[in-house]
Amino acid sequence: MLIGEVSRRCGVSTRMLRHYDGLGLVKPTGRTSGGYREYSADDIRRLFHVESLRTLGLSLNEAKRALDEPDFAPADLVGDLIRHTRRRIAAEQELLGKLERVDAASPAEWDDVLRVVSLLRALESESAARRQQAILSQDGTASLPVEALVEAILSEDDTNVAGALQWSLARAAGLGLADLADGLDAEEVDVRRRVTTAIAAIHTAEAAVHLRRALDDSDATVRGYAALALGSRGSVDSIPALIEMVVEGRRDVEAAEVLGLLTTVSPSADDIVQALQDTLGGAEDAPTRLRITQALAEIPGTAARRVLDGLTHDGDRTIAATAAAIVNMQDRGRIIER
Repeated sequence: MLIGEVSRRCGVSTRMLRHYDGLGLVKPTGRTSGGYREYSADDIRRLFHVESLRTLGLSLNEAKRALDEPDFAPADLVGDLIRHTRRRIAAEQELLGKLERVDAASPAEWDDVLRVVSLLRALESESAARRQQAILSQDGTASLPVEALVEAILSEDDTNVAGALQWSLARAAGLGLADLADGLDAEEVDVRRRVTTAIAAIHTAEAAVHLRRALDDSDATVRGYAALALGSRGSVDSIPALIEMVVEGRRDVEAAEVLGLLTTVSPSADDIVQALQDTLGGAEDAPTRLRITQALAEIPGTAARRVLDGLTHDGDRTIAATAAAIVNMQDRGRIIER
């Protein structure tokens, strides 16, 4: 069979067949009287073997060794090919992910594409300072690769960079919030803390829904982040967690201030005072009772004042003195207002 017919039947170009011949990979058995290459049935069979090995990713030299060397170990080569293919697939998937993130940012100009690519590369840097600078330097009017920012915040362990990411996501006006909220189910508590802080910076109704879910988290810090954010927005759902923070001494001053704020935006002052009073009655250690007394100073109204008046006669001198100081300060404030 002449070279042209071999090319048509086998789907291999005549140029490639000549190249195979030059390499000694598939040499035609004979030549015609006119000097044309003539392939036998065995030559065609070898050509099919070469093409089959190439589909597995073998180079031409590897294919020649596989066919010509008796001691060539196919298992070793196949194992190498598997590892190489996995690396190539991983690289292609990484490239696909980058392209999808660039596309999600809806770039209008090539400058936008380059800006997004630059940010994505910076997020992969081992330098925390470079990651932070790249995030903070983004143009506030430009679209952001939100999916990449969400992924970064889930894995970022540098406090400053995490803060920059939270700021950047907050600018995105709720985009990516659903993916971000998936992090509330992460096993790692640090991830849940970062996610809750990031959601707290987003002021939307959907963000509040996710924050309410965080109020049930097993980690007290996560519950505290959610409670402070929700309470500052007037949500009474945060009251139990805020009182818990006061009792346990976790950001108790901030928690007390938010409890005071809640009484001005919802009819919950008496309920808050009653809850604090009940907790005060059940508390045995002096530091806890003192924190509750100080928290009552943040609650306006007559209910809190009655409790404070009673505490001025408390058996613990520190509690009594603190309550008396609060009462005196409140009275002086009223005089000044008059």
